[in-house]
Amino acid sequence: MNIKPWKLTFLAAFSLAGSAAFAQNVQSAQKAIQLERYSEAKRTLLPQSSNPDAAFELGRLYQMQEKPDSAAYFFNLASKDPKSPKSMVAAGRAFLAQGKKAEAEIQFENAAKATKRKDAQILAAIGQAYAETKTKDNQKGIDYINEALKVNKKDDAAMLVALGDIYENRDNGGGDAMNAYDRALRADPNYVPAYYKKGQLSVRARNGKDALENFQKVTSLDPNFAPVYRDMAEMYYYGNQYDQAAQTMKKYTDMSEKSPNTQATYAAFLYLNKKYPEALTQIQEVLAKDPNNLTMNRLLAYTYFDMNQNDLAVTAMDKYMKMAPADKIITEDYVYQGKILTKAGRSDEGIAIIEKAIKADPSKASDLQNDLASAYVLKKDYAKAIKIYRDKLAKEPALADQVRLANLYSVNKQYTQADSLLNIVVTARPTYAPGHLLRAQANANLDADMKQGLAKPYYEKYIELSKAEGSDPAKFRGGLIEANNYLGFYNLQKGDKAAAQTYFQQVLALDPTNADATRAMSSTTAKAKAPAKAPVKKK
Repeated sequence: MNIKPWKLTFLAAFSLAGSAAFAQNVQSAQKAIQLERYSEAKRTLLPQSSNPDAAFELGRLYQMQEKPDSAAYFFNLASKDPKSPKSMVAAGRAFLAQGKKAEAEIQFENAAKATKRKDAQILAAIGQAYAETKTKDNQKGIDYINEALKVNKKDDAAMLVALGDIYENRDNGGGDAMNAYDRALRADPNYVPAYYKKGQLSVRARNGKDALENFQKVTSLDPNFAPVYRDMAEMYYYGNQYDQAAQTMKKYTDMSEKSPNTQATYAAFLYLNKKYPEALTQIQEVLAKDPNNLTMNRLLAYTYFDMNQNDLAVTAMDKYMKMAPADKIITEDYVYQGKILTKAGRSDEGIAIIEKAIKADPSKASDLQNDLASAYVLKKDYAKAIKIYRDKLAKEPALADQVRLANLYSVNKQYTQADSLLNIVVTARPTYAPGHLLRAQANANLDADMKQGLAKPYYEKYIELSKAEGSDPAKFRGGLIEANNYLGFYNLQKGDKAAAQTYFQQVLALDPTNADATRAMSSTTAKAKAPAKAPVKKK
């Protein structure tokens, strides 16, 4: 899910500052921007914003924060001298920030001509404008960077990272981007931004080994490079190393500047880890300081839905969809909007929105069909949800979809079909404990009075798998209570009170307050008739 508020570009800027003293201030601000210390950078630059170089860096800062109006304002402040190539670059960036590409290209071309195309820093700064604006139609930026490298007569690491970032903004541009970053490191083997960007690319390619190597190189060269810890946390998260992810994200938040953006990053990470109450607290704190924060308004709606506070989710999603520019709305927004409306009783409206999202983004069709099926489940139209998964499985058999379909069969009281499908699942994956538990539940419903004990072998298998080496007891607790309860009642009904007691004791060891097991234990010593059936999870 693309809900992360930290998708920023960290480029080393090409210094266009004048005096040595002021250049040092600019470089200090550039470093602060690179480390996401935006308030620190503003404290350095704002008092000097009448200086074109300071105004230019403020424009870059706001561009990175995706505040185009503020970016354009400061770029315009930096473009007061109509004869200066630096001023022309600033004017071009102001136009580019406002989406006026043709006007921007005129200014950039004028800047290049003013230097007779012999100033590598000016040419590179133009290329950087395209990288930081993140336009996909960016061949002009590539051409300017390559021209700058040619004028420079040798490879420059900063220019090559800029080139890599331009390629990275392109669809399928990862390979060219990685080549540019590698080339940057050949020019400067200790250039931190190149290692950082290589690590980010490797994360997106799900190459954890290379990502970790590059991120660790960053931390060895610059232990205070805070953004790398955030990306490492993301990498650990996608590698299912949740404890390591949480520790690393905490290191990032401790090291970073305390700001709404840092807090927003932490909120998104908490959300991804399904820590919804904690995420909600962070989201609300960010919105109290920055009520128009787009990502946090989106996440507020998502979080309310996932916390089963759907009335609040409806209001939050309606507000978000009204404030979000069309080019900022992502596929998941429509999916959540559809699920929220469906849960609110507006099923047809919600389902239509999800179907529209599937048509608009075919690359995500398979995953979105799961959301569509969930919407039909909320509507209690189980037949249509079942059809979705039957159609998916006809195209491509997948264990997860087989399990989802089996669940739906049980919900729709088609227990025979559920059992048949789960037989396929556990035959293919004999150690898949949830499959055995689901099969036990289906058979318990097929044999409601327990006369045949159809569920017995599957509950026994589930208990056996819970004892396997490396099993996580916490994940088995609920299933073990259910399995032992069933087997206790089954043996009690058969008259084997000793065996029944053994199973009920196992239930009470896991849940001392379990009312079913407590009552059943008393019946093993009393003459009262045992309950007819065990409490089995209903679908």
